[in-house]
Amino acid sequence: MQAYIDSADVGHFIHGERVNGTGTRSQSVFNPATGARARKLLLGEAADVEAAVASAKAAFPTWRDTPPIRRARVMLRFLELMNRHRDELAAIITAEHGKVFSDAQGEVSRGIDVIEFACGIPQLLKGDYTEQVSTGIDNWTTRQPLGVVAGITPFNFPCMVPCWMFPVAIAAGNSFVLKPSERDPSAALFMAHLLKQAGLPDGVFNVVQGDKVVVDALLTHPDVKAVSFVGSTPIANYIYETGAKHGKRVQALGGAKNHMVVMPDADLDKTIDALVGAAYGSAGERCMAISVALLVGDVADKIIPKLAERARNLIVKNGMEADAEMGPIVTRQALERIESYIAEGVKEGATLVVDGRGLKVPGHEDGFFTGGTLFDNVTPEMRIYKEEIFGPVLACVRVNDFTEAVELINAHEFGNGVACFTRDGHVAREFGRRIEVGMVGINVPIPVPMAWHGFGGWKRSLFGDTHAYGEEGVRFYTKQKSIMQRWPESIEKGAEFAMPTTK
Repeated sequence: MQAYIDSADVGHFIHGERVNGTGTRSQSVFNPATGARARKLLLGEAADVEAAVASAKAAFPTWRDTPPIRRARVMLRFLELMNRHRDELAAIITAEHGKVFSDAQGEVSRGIDVIEFACGIPQLLKGDYTEQVSTGIDNWTTRQPLGVVAGITPFNFPCMVPCWMFPVAIAAGNSFVLKPSERDPSAALFMAHLLKQAGLPDGVFNVVQGDKVVVDALLTHPDVKAVSFVGSTPIANYIYETGAKHGKRVQALGGAKNHMVVMPDADLDKTIDALVGAAYGSAGERCMAISVALLVGDVADKIIPKLAERARNLIVKNGMEADAEMGPIVTRQALERIESYIAEGVKEGATLVVDGRGLKVPGHEDGFFTGGTLFDNVTPEMRIYKEEIFGPVLACVRVNDFTEAVELINAHEFGNGVACFTRDGHVAREFGRRIEVGMVGINVPIPVPMAWHGFGGWKRSLFGDTHAYGEEGVRFYTKQKSIMQRWPESIEKGAEFAMPTTK
């Protein structure tokens, strides 16, 4: 199987086979730790989307009619294979994304959680039944799959985010077309191969590599019934509007600017550990990363020096090295964008306490590395406060009290994740009630919900009505049908012209 993944060209997976597709365009896939071109990605065209959708459409009727327990058994075999090959998959992620190996292992584990959840699909698809809803009439509901559905996923979690989508969708009886990120595309092919080994019929799961050409072809294809997306807010807005305009059910998770409120009574050592991990883990390339610390009262003077020391001493290396705490940025372009934000923060007047720019890792001088950056005295008018940087940059904002902190968070355009560190139960309760954010952590820095609860933010962090995975994910990938039934013996003679009522 490793040879299957290690070929020089990264192609598509359509109808159970790896194919190069119809296109002539390509782009490089880099190893971000070395800066070297590692592989060539074959970019798909509309014809490749057409082939994948046609395969998925042909496979759908038989898969839809497969009993849920048999679909669950395929997921169980896939789950076993994912557990067996988790380290191989994590190594592929580290090689193409750059995150440290232990973080890649954690990503795979969180993806596996959703697969485990999807194995319970026979229970999750159960409807409701009411006997004798009216005289001689029974009423029940069922949930049925939509058909061909698609997922468009980001570079920062090439295993976990696709697993938020396709296991639930497939277990519910749909067929699936995945468009992974162009920056780290190989994890998707690895999982496609495992699904085939697990016994998934050809055509039920397909992968089309590509760029906006593939995205637009999926969004406008008449046979694609629903699209899930995770990425930046401008693209999420485009995905939502375009897909909805073409009659699709759309779930588009957008950007974030996640805050952590640090109250004066917080345990400072544990809070610093949490902030360092949440701000600099995965080089800040997480939609749930903490990028703003709201320091209440005099806590700033106590915490900033310790944060600065930790940021300066981060162990930044090739992610496969055992002691690495932070790896490289995914691409050179992303690195340049992050460092331009740092320059903008200095220009706007924030205090640059630790400057991570210009970091060179011995033996990896051409890699896409930057160090952890720490700003103090950031204000809400600054771009580094308002905009998502998606890198290892922590902005500290000093606030007078709890109320000011809550008002700042609620005024922000994003509402993805948030945390509050405190020992005060009343503060914690009020924070959870009053904050206008979709995912909230109390002394939990990255409150990503477990597989059975569902993931999603508020405001401009989510376009659509349902969150990813969990029971809301099941609802997104299915449609409810209500059936009322009676038999001739209970039907009164004569036509009824009034609205039927309970009798």
